[in-house]
Amino acid sequence: MRHMSDDHTHVQEFFGARAAGWDSRFPDDGPAYAAAVARMGLRTGDGVLDAGCGTGRALPSLRAAVGGTGVVVGADLTSAMLEAAIRAGRDRDGRLLLADVTALPLRDESLDAVFAAGLVAHLPNPAENLVELARVVRPGGALALFHPIGRAALAARQGRQITPDDLRAEHNLGPLLAASGWDMTSYVDEDDRFLALAARRG
Repeated sequence: MRHMSDDHTHVQEFFGARAAGWDSRFPDDGPAYAAAVARMGLRTGDGVLDAGCGTGRALPSLRAAVGGTGVVVGADLTSAMLEAAIRAGRDRDGRLLLADVTALPLRDESLDAVFAAGLVAHLPNPAENLVELARVVRPGGALALFHPIGRAALAARQGRQITPDDLRAEHNLGPLLAASGWDMTSYVDEDDRFLALAARRG
């Protein structure tokens, strides 16, 4: 049986080893991030968390969406990823936290939205962890689960086949979100993007 600490160590080792070259591996993802953020319906002055922010690729788009009066927080478990975000200047777009998204150091209902790129597959207990994301968002607030390529394209890149138990499949993700306090409002899975939007129930 794997413990949560084992999952954390694996994630830190995996991303820590890749942080320095992460952005150069995926140089063309910027427009996909911007389009996903645009679909969230953020407003000037909103507060938004980029959960598992990595090198902060979403932070400029999130800042643009909420404006100078909004709050943008990027949280990641891997210090090397946050260091890469700082080197790229993305700390100017949001406050960076070295934090575990499964136990966020944020108040209940303190934000309007959560953006999460590529996060779900790395959560040690997705059902519980999505509840934690709901905790920090006000009722009616938004969650965006995103990947800059779709499930089939990602599987092909990784040399694997999609299986029916894939967590991001619509028939699995919808009920998982519903059990975690979210209602899925939109689901797109195409070669050039994956985006599931949800609203927090009151």
